[in-house]
Amino acid sequence: MINVLFAARPDRWEQYRHVLADAFAEKGLEVDLRQDLPPDEVDYIVYAPNSAVQDFRPFTRAKAVLNLWAGVENVVHNETLAIPLCRMVEEGLTEGMVEWVTGHVLRHHLGIDGFLARQTGEWRPAYPPLARDRRVAMLGLGELGSACATALAGLNFRMSGWSRTLRTIEGVETFSGDDGLRSVLSGAEIVVLLLPLTPETENLLDATRLAILPAGAVIVNPGRGPLIDDDALLAALDAGHIAHATLDVFREEPLPPEHPFWAHPKVTVTPHVASETRPKTASRSIAENVRRGEAGAPFLHVVDRARSY
Repeated sequence: MINVLFAARPDRWEQYRHVLADAFAEKGLEVDLRQDLPPDEVDYIVYAPNSAVQDFRPFTRAKAVLNLWAGVENVVHNETLAIPLCRMVEEGLTEGMVEWVTGHVLRHHLGIDGFLARQTGEWRPAYPPLARDRRVAMLGLGELGSACATALAGLNFRMSGWSRTLRTIEGVETFSGDDGLRSVLSGAEIVVLLLPLTPETENLLDATRLAILPAGAVIVNPGRGPLIDDDALLAALDAGHIAHATLDVFREEPLPPEHPFWAHPKVTVTPHVASETRPKTASRSIAENVRRGEAGAPFLHVVDRARSY
């Protein structure tokens, strides 16, 4: 029997308990899945960083922590965690992000906001360029960023991408390093941020880098709120250098009602809904990692502690 502790908030337990049990059964695993296993009997921890479990030292026989979230910044630096930590990568999360990013890039590309604001009876045609003439940059080419960049390239956008380590993606011109970031930003009309949050990426888009963008550029951020310097972004919007920012993630969530993003005419706020881990597909990813652990095979999507993702 494999003992799996579900360490997340109670509402998550009701969402996951049955689909996880089904996923384990599909893999041929005999699992005791509970919320209250004695720590020294736990083999795997299905984990949300906002759960009550913050000290991993009592889990003396656990083989891995299997994160329910795509982001690991709230657990990766926990000094009590000495066993492998695996990021959540699952097809539902990826598909949802591709749909959200593609929808908002097309929204800005086609100028849909302008038409919605001019329902006045005045006939004012406005024609966007074709996607092949629109330059879109993807900052972050991990699982989600690569999938979104590929989808946008498939729509004929002129895609460039930047990542810490140089990647090769069909249909995407890729860059890395400081010079590469400058090159990507200087040519981008729409910028999408899907980077992990690390000490190196915090405030990546500061006043200096925002100024590199062409006048009238649009920013779309479904990645992490602290990737952008809020004050610098507001200043760039007020100056007219940045035309619009669509933001799904923020330094403080929920975003406080008094935050200037809510009332700014050039900001669209969505409440961290760009994508969500789907219990059924996420459970399959978790079950596969447990199967691998029991078979002595390498875990999937293990976090590199030195890089924080």
